[in-house]
Amino acid sequence: MAVNKSKVCVGFIVLGVLSTFFGIILVFVGPVIINDQVVKNTMIDPKNELSYTMWKDLPVPFFMSVYFFNILNPKEVLKGEKPMVEERGPYVYRKYCQKENITFHPNGTVSYREYRRYSFEPSMSVGNESDVVTIPNMLVLGAAVMLEDLPSGVLFLISSTFKFFKEGPFLTKTVGELMWGYDSDLVEFLSTYLPGMLPSSGKFGLFLDFNNSNTGLFTIHTGKDDIKKVHKVDSWNGLKEVSYWRTPQCNMINGTAGQMWPPFLTKESTLPFYSPDACRSLELVYQRSGKMKGIPLYRFVAPKTMFANGTDYTPNEGFCPCRQSGLLNVSSCRNNAPVFISQPHFFNADPVLQDYVLGLHPTEKDHGLFIDIHPLTGVPLNVSVRLQLNLYMKRVPGITETGKISEVVMPMLWFEESGYIDGPVLTTFHNNLVVLPAVMQYMQYIFIALGLVTIIVASLVLYKAKRSRKSVFSTVMENPGSETRGSRAAPSGDGSTAAEERTPLLQHNAERLTHT
Repeated sequence: MAVNKSKVCVGFIVLGVLSTFFGIILVFVGPVIINDQVVKNTMIDPKNELSYTMWKDLPVPFFMSVYFFNILNPKEVLKGEKPMVEERGPYVYRKYCQKENITFHPNGTVSYREYRRYSFEPSMSVGNESDVVTIPNMLVLGAAVMLEDLPSGVLFLISSTFKFFKEGPFLTKTVGELMWGYDSDLVEFLSTYLPGMLPSSGKFGLFLDFNNSNTGLFTIHTGKDDIKKVHKVDSWNGLKEVSYWRTPQCNMINGTAGQMWPPFLTKESTLPFYSPDACRSLELVYQRSGKMKGIPLYRFVAPKTMFANGTDYTPNEGFCPCRQSGLLNVSSCRNNAPVFISQPHFFNADPVLQDYVLGLHPTEKDHGLFIDIHPLTGVPLNVSVRLQLNLYMKRVPGITETGKISEVVMPMLWFEESGYIDGPVLTTFHNNLVVLPAVMQYMQYIFIALGLVTIIVASLVLYKAKRSRKSVFSTVMENPGSETRGSRAAPSGDGSTAAEERTPLLQHNAERLTHT
């Protein structure tokens, strides 16, 4: 029995050593295996069903929420008083995106056009598309600024044209008309006699060119040759850079198309992406770590320098002519209209912009731009991209429609494009790209701990067993006649006692114990 016990203990010690050794190997090999799986699952490849589907068809709900700045005192604004606005909305639209004309190239890139379509969601909106709001008339106030340097006689003719077509300085229209277009005789006239001046014909709407449209021909890297390049833009509409801005740096097309990023992000990483709507590349920076339903994430936000002017941030000089920090002048890619992009309510902008307009209350919670991303895979978990559309307006002598309007960057609306992973997609993503790598990571420590515990326990049991056998052996050797203690030895048939007959047997047992 004692021999079997010793062998069992030795066997457990060997298993413990093997378990510990295997765990130590996993410490070095495990991360390599995990990284290899991440690379295989994040590469743009039709064979990668999960990641390819997420990239191709955007399987999670995505929404655009629009907030209008309804002007409460338009008559007073014409007299030079500060505009007073109230925020109306959100008017929520479900955004459907689908990539088409997907073509893979031998150099490790893929081309596609992404088509987008919007559908109004009444249940998620505060109000409906029939709500009436008042905003500046871009056709009048925008054109006035664009043409202010023309001779006074020409300006008088332009003003007369506005009156003929009954176009005033402010528009009072329904949300649906302002969003997707309304019939305008002035637009029809300009499209007929001055083709190319406006991007559309017959109608005018702030999001007219968004619905049932595509964002251009993107060519991005698949990550096949270098996973660090996956999703990064190689060209847009065949261009390696744009020509809207004044410096090569500002014209660069950097980063991804704004939907996914390369894996293995760190806190020192940034999220660069090219936005056709902003006509430039933008870049987000790390803010903090967190979790979303058990999934680790990094939150990236817009830095204060994103829309800073060239005076406050020298690299942005190429985006000028600039006004106050916090504004991006996009007139160069918007038919020279005096349009500016900012964060909502002029968040992170020069405070003087808020002073010019009554009714603005910027907060990071409601107006900050952020992307929550899974750092290991580069997949966004929660996205909220918020931007505001502003019109620069002022009094232009010769165009009476401008009245005595004070010089102001007037917010017209802001919108938020948001979405987050949920439902079956979240479950699949969590299991494949979070749980399995985590299990592999924890297994190495489990093997090491289990191996060490096994070695220690088996060694203790073996030590006690040997010590017990030595104790028995010593007792037997010191008291060989202990079995007859308290009784007299009986003589045997040949005259020897029973104790004497047992002596050889005791010696034999002692030898066996010694060998054991």
